[in-house]
Amino acid sequence: MNGAGATAWLRRALATWCLVASAAVPCTSACAADATYTLEHGGLQRQYLVHLPRGLDLTVPAPVLLAFHGGGGNMRFQADDSNYGLISKSDAAGFIAVFPNGYSRLPGGILATWNAGLCCAAARDRDIDDVGFARAVVADVQRRFKVDARRIYATGMSNGGMLVHRLACEAADVFAAVAAVAGTDNTRSCQPVRPIPVLIIHARDDDHVLFDGGAGPGAFRDTAQVTAFTSVPETAARWRLRNGCSSPPRRVLEREGAWCERSEGCRDGAAVQVCVTASGGHAWPGAGRVRARKAPASQAISADDVMWDFFTRTEAPAPR
Repeated sequence: MNGAGATAWLRRALATWCLVASAAVPCTSACAADATYTLEHGGLQRQYLVHLPRGLDLTVPAPVLLAFHGGGGNMRFQADDSNYGLISKSDAAGFIAVFPNGYSRLPGGILATWNAGLCCAAARDRDIDDVGFARAVVADVQRRFKVDARRIYATGMSNGGMLVHRLACEAADVFAAVAAVAGTDNTRSCQPVRPIPVLIIHARDDDHVLFDGGAGPGAFRDTAQVTAFTSVPETAARWRLRNGCSSPPRRVLEREGAWCERSEGCRDGAAVQVCVTASGGHAWPGAGRVRARKAPASQAISADDVMWDFFTRTEAPAPR
């Protein structure tokens, strides 16, 4: 075996070791950069995918970003760099990227949905405990890797973005901040244990989750699978109220095709920021590829860059 072959064999062996090692043993050496893990929660076998950024020092606690796919998607679609760019952002910013899979009754976890409260589909109708699953994923990742517990964040697209709002409501003790893309707050109730920074990214011409409220023509054909979605302005107003923001929104970014407004003067510094693109429809701003027959994503801003800038300004309070 030549030098290159030996190196390749060693990398495969190390990757295999990390995949089969006990969850209670943290990864402290060269593990697989991308691996899928399975855990049992709520009587179901659930999966999530992990990407370790290039050059990660596994002896130093790292920030973590959980990214939840849209309704009808799956973790592999969300982890596809040509769709969302989160793998490249992970490598550039140094965070561990985690892609959980929603509830699905189909092989391979395809066409999965999340229980965000009032939406969506089978996950909602079967009252799947996706908040508990998200907590379990974080705990499992913490057992496997060194994690900075004050820098655990969540983002999501569409139905995944709606789940992110629910996580902010019900798991603010776990997540330092959240960012929802093309998904509004459709929770049944919301009583966060602390103020939590929230970023909302939405296109003015979204034809699925309408900016001014309701389900658009691009949403599920069977409207019983969704809900009359909360509007973006109402979602932002709810979070400003929950976080006790005293100052009016201030324009912090304005360029052709996009603007962002930030509400500050909030309890514990938990700002609420809204970024709106003029076009792009129901897509992830900055994405290079969208689903067939859909409008191209807005390139006026990069959702990845905007959210990571927002996240780096925040961390969870120190334990008391």
